[in-house]
Amino acid sequence: MRITIKYEAAWQNSFLDGSNNEPLPKGGRGFIGSMTNLSKRDGDKYPNFVQREISKDTVMGILNRLIGDQRKLYQSRQSQNYFFSDLEKQITFENIHDRFKPVNTEMVYIRNITGSTDQNSFTGMIKGNHPVFTSPYSPEFWGVLWLSSEQLFEFIKCESFCVDLKSHVQLDPVTVLNQSNELNSLKPIDANEAIIEIIGILEKKFTAENYVESSGKVKLIRLYAAALYIQFYRLSTRFNMDEACNRRGPNVYVYGYSKRGFNGSRDFMKNFITGDEKRIWGNPYLLKEKRSGEGEITLLLTKANGTLNILLDVPEETAAQIQNLIEAAGVSSFYLGKKGLAYVETIRL
Repeated sequence: MRITIKYEAAWQNSFLDGSNNEPLPKGGRGFIGSMTNLSKRDGDKYPNFVQREISKDTVMGILNRLIGDQRKLYQSRQSQNYFFSDLEKQITFENIHDRFKPVNTEMVYIRNITGSTDQNSFTGMIKGNHPVFTSPYSPEFWGVLWLSSEQLFEFIKCESFCVDLKSHVQLDPVTVLNQSNELNSLKPIDANEAIIEIIGILEKKFTAENYVESSGKVKLIRLYAAALYIQFYRLSTRFNMDEACNRRGPNVYVYGYSKRGFNGSRDFMKNFITGDEKRIWGNPYLLKEKRSGEGEITLLLTKANGTLNILLDVPEETAAQIQNLIEAAGVSSFYLGKKGLAYVETIRL
């Protein structure tokens, strides 16, 4: 028996983790199509850019849909009355792409309804008069971010080092944010003797943190972040620093900073605005990666057109029964994958 299915513009990517061939997790399958998730690397791979091709599970899902079984494939397979339970081994398929309408890529904008927020944006008015910027300790505290690298190293080594913020620097959320982003954009540097000495000091103070990248280089923002915490603790002996941090139990968190880095514009500014974090409602589906010898490559959503031949090596009576079930169900068209039009062209016994 041969069932010929024509399909057009079938999406060949998945925006969700997990598999459609297993029970749904309690919170549903996770959305991995955001720009942040797409850019996450696992070695040389980007596991969240998921490409899907037609598989045996796809074929079995189609057959179940055609005979009127609208359950998930795993649910059908687990049931005692699964029609194809003894037939799956006799089913094969051929996927033939249409040479007149070849596989193509397309830029699409996908919706994100997970409630995630933009790491680089915020909403509402900025509260420039927050005590962390207007208190007597403020110039000494934030002044750490304006130290040169040589001054920074000396500050970390010497507890009596005096931080003197330049008078032309007017402290407010935007000024500190801009300086933080500038430091965050600095390229990693080689770990020379001076930096190795500084890292040794920091790792004794913050034993749970690692300040060296896998490449062996060091990002200066990590050292500035650690220095900001060091200054927080030093100033705590002279000032009330409750307005300079968030507290969770005994733990102290400087606004927008961890002990090894800057957490981004969103995490910093959310402490100084009248509105909420800015939600993301969607993004273009694309991944840019650099390949050796090819330069920067842009990967987009793949759409395919073609013919799917499903071959069933079954007795004639069974083939006739399947044909009757398909005709009785009356499925005219359906999705093949996430989107795209698919329909049965012919059924041959």
